[in-house]
Amino acid sequence: VQLQASGGGLVQAGGSLRLACAASGRTISTYVMGWFRQAPGKEREFVAGTRWSGMPPYYADSVKGRFAISRDNAKNTVYLQMNSLKPEDTAVYYCAADTSYSGRVDQLSNYDYWGQGTLVTVSS
Repeated sequence: VQLQASGGGLVQAGGSLRLACAASGRTISTYVMGWFRQAPGKEREFVAGTRWSGMPPYYADSVKGRFAISRDNAKNTVYLQMNSLKPEDTAVYYCAADTSYSGRVDQLSNYDYWGQGTLVTVSS
């Protein structure tokens, strides 16, 4: 499966962005899909994850109440709506797919396909 992330950009603190992750090659409706981010000089970290339809999404504590992950199976796309953005949200955001549901949604090593990343910059 190929993943293409888009929607990043420059936004002021308090603003919003919506990232999209378009998948091709396979349908992602039964995959665990996640968003991760990596800030300069830091390790890649979990942001949000969604299992198949009907299961509640899972979020990192740092984004709970501000970010929302969703999927549109008809478009084979996963979204990350980011509201109330903070400068510390600045990072390259990556979408990823766990095609075998390896276990924990927040475990980076469980994901076997990754998109190329999209840069989000939040100015203060």
